[in-house]
Amino acid sequence: MSIFSNIFGRGKKNSPQVVGNVEDFASLTRVYFQSVIAVNLGITNIRFVPDVANFKRIFKIPTQNGKLGLGEKTASRKMLMQDYGISENFFKEIDASVRKNCRTQNDVQPYLFMYQGFSNDLMMLMGNLMQWKFRIPGIFKKTLYGLTQKAVHDVCTRTVWKADDVHKTATTVRQYKERLGYSEAWMTEYVYNIVLLAKKEPKNKDAEEKA
Repeated sequence: MSIFSNIFGRGKKNSPQVVGNVEDFASLTRVYFQSVIAVNLGITNIRFVPDVANFKRIFKIPTQNGKLGLGEKTASRKMLMQDYGISENFFKEIDASVRKNCRTQNDVQPYLFMYQGFSNDLMMLMGNLMQWKFRIPGIFKKTLYGLTQKAVHDVCTRTVWKADDVHKTATTVRQYKERLGYSEAWMTEYVYNIVLLAKKEPKNKDAEEKA
């Protein structure tokens, strides 16, 4: 279930407040990205920012000052901060990255494609490097955050790895990092929240039995 179908359990009677899963977090992050792009470039065609369009429809976000993305940027930012504890700096780095890399509408698709590659490679690398550490109980949040921070630092500074595939992926992630303009702190916050959310998701017993 995604953010657009369960709406975090908001407004449901006789059910506890539900904070989203990894898919919800990723969806909200995409909404924020696309909202910033829409505001900065003055985009008026809502089909150009599909996640914003869906978010706007589901949560009934009114258009502010006649600018697409302005209200959606504020709303998605508020949800990410309240439901996931995302910091101010997380959004500031996204804003700066978009300003640097998206100066015309022709820059948007290459930028979003590059960000998706960065996100996918980073999480694949973290899964490879941390492995058993992901199994640390969620109550030990400080320990998990510290281990995530160290792994991210290694990726950003270490140039020699034993495994060729890890070496190649780490090099690619560093290249993405420099082009996009994200810091180690941003990467740590992003990875940590995804790991924490993934640990809270119920395991699919049927899938496990078939495996």
